[in-house]
Formats: sequence, C-alpha cells, structure tokens
Amino acid sequence: MNNKSAKQLPHEKRKGEAALSDFAEYVEKQQALRFPLSRGAAASTAPHSAVTKNAQVDLDHEHHDELDDILDSLDLSDPTPRVRLRELLLASDGDADALQKLSDILQQRLLEGHGESVFDVGAEDNGDSLKLTRDEWGIAYKRLTEAAKKLGAECQLLLTKNVGGELDGAPTKDNDCSGKVMIRQAPSTVEEVIETRIAVVGNVDAGKSSMLGVLVKGDLDDGRGKARVNLFRHKHEIETGRTSSVGMEIMGFDTKGEVIVSDTPGRKLSWEEIGKRSAKVITFTDLAGHERYLRTTVFGLLSSSPNYCLLMVAANNGLIGMSKEHLGIALALNVPVMVVITKIDICPPQILEQTINQITRILKSPGARKIPIFIKNREECINTATQFVSQRICPIFQVSNVTGENLDLVRSFLNILPHHGRYDAEAPFEFHVNDTFSVPHVGTVVSGIVKSGVIHAGDDVQIGPDSLGRFTQTSIRSIERKRIGVPVASAGQSASFALRRVRRKDVRKGMVVLSKLDGAPPKVYREFVAEVLILSHATTIKTKYQAMLHVGPVSQTCAIIDVDRPFIRTGDRATVAFRFVQRPEYLAPGDRLLFREGRTKGLGIVKSVGYDPSKPLMPKQEDGDVAPPQIATEENGGIEAKTEA
Repeated sequence: MNNKSAKQLPHEKRKGEAALSDFAEYVEKQQALRFPLSRGAAASTAPHSAVTKNAQVDLDHEHHDELDDILDSLDLSDPTPRVRLRELLLASDGDADALQKLSDILQQRLLEGHGESVFDVGAEDNGDSLKLTRDEWGIAYKRLTEAAKKLGAECQLLLTKNVGGELDGAPTKDNDCSGKVMIRQAPSTVEEVIETRIAVVGNVDAGKSSMLGVLVKGDLDDGRGKARVNLFRHKHEIETGRTSSVGMEIMGFDTKGEVIVSDTPGRKLSWEEIGKRSAKVITFTDLAGHERYLRTTVFGLLSSSPNYCLLMVAANNGLIGMSKEHLGIALALNVPVMVVITKIDICPPQILEQTINQITRILKSPGARKIPIFIKNREECINTATQFVSQRICPIFQVSNVTGENLDLVRSFLNILPHHGRYDAEAPFEFHVNDTFSVPHVGTVVSGIVKSGVIHAGDDVQIGPDSLGRFTQTSIRSIERKRIGVPVASAGQSASFALRRVRRKDVRKGMVVLSKLDGAPPKVYREFVAEVLILSHATTIKTKYQAMLHVGPVSQTCAIIDVDRPFIRTGDRATVAFRFVQRPEYLAPGDRLLFREGRTKGLGIVKSVGYDPSKPLMPKQEDGDVAPPQIATEENGGIEAKTEA
C-alpha cells in the first residue's frame, strides 16, 4: 500500500502521540531490569531520575530506606558528627585534617560522577547557604583547589554570584557569594577517559556535518561546506554534500574544560592526539538526514547506544521532513534531547520566529512532554547542563557556523554535560558489534559498545550467532579505544577488538561477543514476545504482517506470528509474538526494539524470548476457537527448524 495516499486522521495522530510518552516510561522501567545499576551508581543517580527510582523500589527497599533515615538521624552508623562544609572550606592553612576531609568528600563526588563533578561553593550538601562574604569566598575557592590537587584534579570556575568579574551571573537578593566549579580528575590511563556518546540527527541540509566540523576543528565554516569535508567517508558524500553513512567524530576536553584543538590554524588533530590529551571525550555519531538513508540512521541510533541526542534544525526550514521522525525515535528510546537551530545568520527574523514557535509547540505536545529552555547566556547554559539528566528538560541553542554566534555556549554545555547511562561492570561480559573491518597485518576487527562486564586483551571469547545460530570460539588479540591501544574495556565504553582465527566474512553487524563459558553455548532465538506500541499505521496490523525490525545493532525482517487481539491499529499497546525471517538472533528480555515499513510504525520492548504455539497470546473465544490453525502449523515448522539448527 502506498503510505502517502493513506493519511492519518487527526484524532488517530493525537492518540498515537499521547500513548508514546506513557509507553516511554514503561520502557524505562523495563530497562532498569535489563541493565541494573550497581549499588554505588544507583545511589548517585537516585535524586536525578525519578523514573529509575520508581522502577527499582519495592516494599523491601522502602523499608530499608526508612531504616537508613532513622539510623542517619541517630548518627548510629558514624560515631563522629558530620563536619559542615563551611568549616572545611574556611579552615586555617595549617589544618591538614580539614583538607583531608574535604579531599575525601571530593573523592566521593568524583567517583559518583565518573571522574568529574560540579561543586557548588556556597551551599551545604542539604542546600543551605554558607553565607560567604567576598573574602571568605576567595579563601574557600583556594581551599577547594588545594583539595582537588591532592586528588590529581583541576578546578574550572564556571559561574559566580555576587563575587564580581566576567563570570559573575545575575546578583541574588541576599548578596551571599557563591559559585559553581567544575572539578575534573586527570585520567591516569587512556581507558579512564570519560566518554559521552551523542547522536546527531535532523533533516537533510540542517547543517549537521558542518556544525560538527566547526566544533571539532575550532575553525568557522565559509558557508560553502568547508567545515564538513573532513567528516565524510565516501567520494559521493563530498560531491553531493549529503551524509549517507554513519560518520564518527570526537571532541576532547582537558581537565580545565578547554577544547583540544591544534596549535596550527586549520590543522585537524588525529583521534590519537585528541584521546591522549583529553580528560573527557565526546563521541558524535553523524547520521544521515535524507529519507533514502533512514534505515542507516535508525541503525546508527540504536547500535551506538547514545547517552544524548542532538537534533539539528535549519532556521530557514523549520522542523520538516525526517526531523520529526528522528525526534520520535529519540523520544521512543528515552534519550535526553537537545535542539540546535542552525543558519540563524541567513534567516529573516520572522521566519526564525516561526521556527521557534513550531519547535516549542512540538516539544510541548502530548507525545514529547518536554520543557523547552532557550539558552541565550552562560548562566542559563550552566544551570541547564547540570540538571540535564532530567528527561523533561530540552535545551535549545541558536547558532551560526559561519559567524560563530553562540557556539561558545554549545561548547560550554558539552563540557559540563553529566555522564548519563545504565551500565553494570560487574555483570557477565556482553559486546554488541555494529561494524566490521579487515585490517592488513591485524586481521578481522569488530567495533561496537560494551553493554556490560569487563574484557581484557588476550581473553577467550565467543562471537555469534551465525545463520545456524552457532557461536565461534576466538580470543581477543588487542583492544583499541578511539584508535589508541588499551589493555581493558569496560561497560559503557565503545571499543574495537582484533579477533584471532576469525575471517571477516564470518562476522556481521548485529552479532554479539560474549565471554567464553565452559557450560552450554548461549541460547539464540528465532521467535520472541514483545510489548509494542503502534505509532502510525494507515490500516490495521494482523498476523503475517512483516516489517523491518531493529533491536540494538540487529536489523532484520520480522513477521508477526501471534497477537493478543484480532488486530491492532495506531495508538494501541499490545503483546505481539515476532519471528525473524532470515536467522535467529541473540536477545534478552528488556531489549528495546523498533519496527518500520518505510517510516517508523512502532516501538516496543522484549518481554520474553521463545514462543510456545500451544499457548497463544489471544485468550480463547466464546465458541472455543483459538488463533487460526495455519499459524500453529507454521510455528511448529519454525521450532523444528530451530531444533535442527
């Protein structure tokens, strides 16, 4: 059926939008079960994410939380009373004990923030003001810098209040001096560098590649595409100026928050140079904006496991074409979104105003439920960045890549951006392959994301599944991160592995690398049951419907073999059984999925793997009939084929 001829009715569209935000919260709860946080990480993110907290709280946890509060109030756990921050920050220079206690507090905060933390000099842990005078604030800041140096960390002053100077924000009524300081630890080895992944999406000609070229290189664009040339991977991309593949670019910040750029104007640093000089690295995944390359874009969004999503909108075009599609996918994946409006130097004021109104309306719609915050100065930038882990906030920047207007605000925002994600380094090792290479004198190389666990060079692993569902035994020859050799990779990091005794033609995107176990081989499944939400479909969806299904790096055609009702349509939530058409895949309950037929049709989350045709999803009807018999026959054939495999 031609999708363009069958348009959605307005009430159907609204129904789909309203269901999306509710379903996103359900997905977040299921993700908490799939990738549970370690105890320390859970404690550090608890105040920020109400959704995660709700997903993990049960009666036992509530009881323990109450008990902890009682113990804290009685000070039974710690015989020494807690020292107030004011006393530690204003202690005399010779007081080594106070300096050590302050260092211990900083160490705890750096551990929670994965090596960085924004420290509020002027407020206690409970939020009470320290009531510092200007002289006292100077002493406190100096003391904080000394404590940070003991830990091998640097302090960068972000914003001050009532202190004076170029970093001073709007004065407060009480005239108390305060300031926000970014404390970042220098990584002792390359594998300790903080990594944040950002997926860059938007319609074709929104200026995605140009903006990344300007941010990374430090030079402005000439308005004719000079900045984007370095990001392209193919000759036809340079000729047309349109990205058609998943491009990668990195941007480094040192311990003082400065962008790592070349001392020679116009020269672009290599990834190795950026990686070795950085304390924090932002990896941008540059995705295609053209509708023709939607499959590549969806694959890039799901396989790169982004921590954040950067939506580019051209000021003179507005939110058109694939922009809404990309925004919908980002919302479905529950990834925090930030918007950058580009080309403001060539856009008439009335058109820019229309674009801003359109973006505000879409972000406030029932499907998105975001709070748009337009960032016009440094103070707004810093306050928003420190609270951006909240799913509801959506910062909006207005920039020009030619004049450089407001680009410094984007750089400051990216520097402060907190690390966000759900990873468990103590769980069994699991690595998702999203690209394969054959490197001369090295052999087969696979790149992707470490989903859980830790892996070392030389470890024995298994990679699969192949077309028959089997895994191949191999070992890791070497590991690279950002083209720099490292001895170990842990959960949440992107890495490349050189594998022994494996040919390039035997590996593909969508495979997984797992630690080698002596017991039974990992189970793979051709059928699985998922809870899905239909976002948009012109007609009804029944059994035998086929669509392209994306689960992480896996992209494969799937057929619906059972539904818990006779048919489903736009805005419906249903339990559906899928079957992969080509080959079995490695899945686990809690994995997020997205299926599309041209444009995105629906999203969902895996509830259980495997499917038993003797237990149909649709309950028995009054006359005793169950699902059509030919489906059960197909199922039996599918299960036999899987058993033979």
